[in-house]
Amino acid sequence: MAGEIPDLHAQERTGTGKGAARAARRDGMVPGIVFGGDVDPLPVNIPFNVLLKRLKQGRFKSTLFNLKVDGHDDVRVICRDVQRDVVKDLPTHFDLMRLRRTTKINLFIPVEFINEEECEALKTGVLTVIRNEIELVVTAGDIPESITVDLSLMENIGDTITISQVQLPEGAKPTIDRDFVICNIAAPSALKSDAEDEDEDVAADEVPATEQEAGPDSVEEAEGGED
Repeated sequence: MAGEIPDLHAQERTGTGKGAARAARRDGMVPGIVFGGDVDPLPVNIPFNVLLKRLKQGRFKSTLFNLKVDGHDDVRVICRDVQRDVVKDLPTHFDLMRLRRTTKINLFIPVEFINEEECEALKTGVLTVIRNEIELVVTAGDIPESITVDLSLMENIGDTITISQVQLPEGAKPTIDRDFVICNIAAPSALKSDAEDEDEDVAADEVPATEQEAGPDSVEEAEGGED
């Protein structure tokens, strides 16, 4: 289970319809509705600045929240839609869906890398992280805290770890069907520079003598042949 599900505080909105929604916006609130879970829909408001900050942080529509509304039991919700002003692109309304423990949802789960000291490839190479979080289909009642990637599996520069090499929590599966890369081991930039210099030296040695610049002796021999 994920260690911390963030709280989302909202206020119950009195009245429904466009008039109540407009009044909420005039008061600096964004109106919304909480639906699902075999319970009547609950109209709510969230302060505009609070919702805007959440949206700027990203992943708002794929984050599980613990919704707190005075006078109501806490409930787990996930955002299903955020309506925006067509000109200003600012939030004007949102929809939250209540979740049962067995509900399947898509969430981004962080990746935890372990056994770095036991990774042979890291003695000469550097770790390149392609994905530090992975979107999984999980059940609301069994959300993993993280996905563990064992770096000791990589022995050589160029080795990679893909999603098929990772033990996922029971009941969870990636939203991407292909076997995508999570991380790899790359050569340090210093080693790459040395290798490039060596390649240039080899290329210079391989230039035919006739194409190399003639020295002073060669010039004299050429002039002597003309006498």
